[in-house]
Amino acid sequence: MRYSFVRRISTALLLLALLPVTAMAQQKLKWAHVYESSEPFHTESVWAAEEIKKRSNGKFDIQVFPASSLGKETDLNQGLTLGSVDIIISGPSFAARIYPRFGIAYYPFIFRDGNHLLAYSKSPLFQEMVSEFRQKTGVQVTAYTYYGARQTTAQKAFKECADVKGLKIRVPDAPAYTATWQACGANPTPIAFAEVYLALQNGTVDAQENPLTTIEAKKFFEVQKSIMLTSHIVDGLITMVAPHVWNALSPAEQKMFTEVMQEAASRASVKIKKREAELIDIFKKKGLNVVEVNRKSFQDTVLKNKPVESLNLSRADYDRIQAVK
Repeated sequence: MRYSFVRRISTALLLLALLPVTAMAQQKLKWAHVYESSEPFHTESVWAAEEIKKRSNGKFDIQVFPASSLGKETDLNQGLTLGSVDIIISGPSFAARIYPRFGIAYYPFIFRDGNHLLAYSKSPLFQEMVSEFRQKTGVQVTAYTYYGARQTTAQKAFKECADVKGLKIRVPDAPAYTATWQACGANPTPIAFAEVYLALQNGTVDAQENPLTTIEAKKFFEVQKSIMLTSHIVDGLITMVAPHVWNALSPAEQKMFTEVMQEAASRASVKIKKREAELIDIFKKKGLNVVEVNRKSFQDTVLKNKPVESLNLSRADYDRIQAVK
């Protein structure tokens, strides 16, 4: 009887030892962002999570949380170092609160278009910033996604910089977004992303600015009458991995995470560019007034009233970005 019991225990232990290591040490990770589940930022994050699980033979089980379900953008950025989230997608303007050099990407009109931004994300300058940011925070930036050219919606149309004087416009809670509007005499008002629709609906603000794809996804067109094609900021999002996750990965796993996340970013960027091109006609058909503004009037005013140095940004970094092809 005793021999039979010992034999069963030995057999069980042998079977346990033969189980794949990944089955015994599966790591559950939280990937969070503030965008809607219909947007490429979410769908491609889900693809990346599944791809990482597949390539790691099930070791990493990543759940993606969209639409601010784990907190506002500020909370998610803080959560990387607090350990409450493991991976996030966010605008680098939030990371710039800790590492100000990232803020140069938000200086108005610094990028010619989306291709220029993506070329910057592959440049030695950006890799230099990524390394410095990791040294300062432990957070690893793995990918850069094209978010879109930021356009402006409002109840009342405008064409010139001077036309926005006194306009109460919602901007993200990050200093880089206020430059254009302050330079032109508007009243930029930070409001959390999840609260923008209601703020427009009840008149807390008169206007907001976001890429066309976000205007569509968040249905801002339902509570605004005009879209001005200001393209004042060509925006991007960075994918970031928390220190407690990144430092525990082997070099091979770090390489795999980076490759998958960069592929997801590339896939999302292609979809965003395609949708942007389609949306102007779609919004016109919905009855919105789509306005081509005098962008030079905005750009000249920003350069005069809000020069690069006034935002504590580096003229050398600005010049290096202008030189990126």
